Formats: sequence, C-alpha cells, structure tokens
Amino acid sequence: MSKTIKNVWNEKFTMDKFLEAHMRARKGKMSDKEVLAFEMDLETNIMNLMKKIENNTFRFGKYRTFVIWEPKRRVIKSLPYQDRVVHQWYVEEFIKPYMLPRFIYHTYACLPQKGGHKAVDDLQIMMRKMKRKYQHYYILKCDIKDYFHSINRNILFQLMKEKISDKKLLKFTHKIIFDESDDTGIPIGNYTSQFFANIYLNELDHYVKEVLKIKYYVRHMDDFIILCENKEQAKQYYKLTENFVKEHLKLEFNRKSRYYPNSLGVDFCGYITYETHRKVRKRSKKGMRKKIKRWNEEFEKGTLDLYEVQRCWNSWLGHISHADTFHLMNRYKEKMNFLKNE
Repeated sequence: MSKTIKNVWNEKFTMDKFLEAHMRARKGKMSDKEVLAFEMDLETNIMNLMKKIENNTFRFGKYRTFVIWEPKRRVIKSLPYQDRVVHQWYVEEFIKPYMLPRFIYHTYACLPQKGGHKAVDDLQIMMRKMKRKYQHYYILKCDIKDYFHSINRNILFQLMKEKISDKKLLKFTHKIIFDESDDTGIPIGNYTSQFFANIYLNELDHYVKEVLKIKYYVRHMDDFIILCENKEQAKQYYKLTENFVKEHLKLEFNRKSRYYPNSLGVDFCGYITYETHRKVRKRSKKGMRKKIKRWNEEFEKGTLDLYEVQRCWNSWLGHISHADTFHLMNRYKEKMNFLKNE
C-alpha cells in the first residue's frame, strides 16, 4: 500500500458514487420527509451538491441535537440529510478503502466483520492462552475520559495530513474535521466521527503493538484491554500507555482505568468475560427487569403493546445469547405475568 493517498479525488467524484451514497444514507429512513424531499428531484439535488463541493461553496448545515440515556447520557448531533449523503460518500470512498487497511487486526469498533461480539470472542481466546501459560495473570483495562469530546481536531487533521497527499481530498477533509468552530471534540452521531475516532486511537494501537511489543491487546473504540504476566508489568504498561495518550493525543484516562487479577474477569463490550464462561452485565439485567415490570403494569391496564415487547425481548435475547444465560432467560420469562394467561 502507498504511504499516502494520492490521485483519487477525480476518480471518486462522480454522479454514480453520490447516488450510491444516497442509497446507503436513506436505509431505514425512506419515509422521512427530508429523504422524500431530496428524492423528489434526485439527480438535480445531487448535481447541485457536487457543484457546491467542486466550487468550494458547500457548507454543512446546522446540527440537530438530542440526548440519549442508554447506556449512559450522551449528546447526539445529527446533520441534515444531504450532509449525511456527503459523509457516506467520504467514508465509503476514502476512509474505508485507504485508512482501514492501516488498522491493526485487534481493533473492533464500527468495522466490517468485527464489532463487540467479535472483540469479546477474541479476548476470551487470549485469556485462555494466558491462563494455560501463567495460571495467574493481570488484566489492564483502560478507557478514555469523555473520548469523542476530547479529540483534538488539530491533531486529528495532522494525522490525516500525514496520510493524504491528494490536495482536493485533504482540503475537503479539513472542511469535515473543522465543521464546528471548537478545536476539541467531534460530534457523536456523525458517520465520519466513528471512523475519525478509530483513526485517532490507531496511533495508540501501533505504539502498543510495535513499540511495546504487547501480544495480547484488544481495543473497542476508546476501551482497551492488555493481558499482563504480573502486577508489575501491568503497572508499567499502565504508565506507558497513559503517558502516550497524554503526550501524543492530548487525552486522559478515565478514573475507572485500572489493573487487577484475572480471577475478577473483564467487564468489556457488554459482558463480564472469564476464561471458562461469560456473564451479562448487571446493568443489562437491571434494565430488562425494569422493562418487564413496566410491561406487567401495562398488561394490567390493558395498554400493553405486544409488538414492542417482542421487539425488545428478541433484541435482548440476541445480546445475552453470547453469554451463558439459559437459566437467566427462563427466570426472566417467569416474571412476565402477561405470558401466564397464554
């Protein structure tokens, strides 16, 4: 692979590529007013969009901001539809083909054939190897404090600049990264943000693997795990990785970052993982108990939406199926009063 991305803009800047981006962006949103309005005169809208980009008059629209509370409070920002089309085009045509191959294997967030379940599967394999080799070992578990809002845009752009020599692509990358005025933070919710966040910590990945030569390392977005031979090694790796993210990326570890004996397992990607088995997080179980309680109350009132129950229950079953949860599932089904009359 070439060290830098060059001479690709003109090849990717076509009507067909933007149509493909629109088809991806509209998935699951085909009835939205914005999507319908964009499709009313699709070719003209795309041509106007491309003309603005080409003339350097394109500006991203205003964000719509909303808050979600699962699994914790997060402020999400959403761009107008045509801007989401642009993000789709940028990620699929430039980020995925040219940046993803530069990632190490054991990074998992928002990547094809990866994700949280794959991260946990591979982590458990590593844990079993460490158990066979050392019997007792240490786990270093760290995450970044307020990650998305702490990413330094100047550093991010410099990282992109080191990999992009195509002038038009670099100029447009600058426009995307500095879309908002602050130097720090990228918006949660943008399609580009999840990939920029991965690119940012890719620096840590290569430091861990190529400089520290650590064999058993797994990262899922801003959470990472290192399996260590003993407590002293874990303490050393904690200091080295903490110093690296401070000095090179202007980030801080979350106060929950720590190292501890392997007997405690690893709370990672929704599961508590041990060498021999896997459990579901208490938070997930508590959340489902609350839902079942609400469903029972709605059943008594005659307002229960069975479609909503089935959707939520099946989604949760899909999650817990990756852990040892046969008895847990049956216990929770027994709590559902509205099933007892069937």
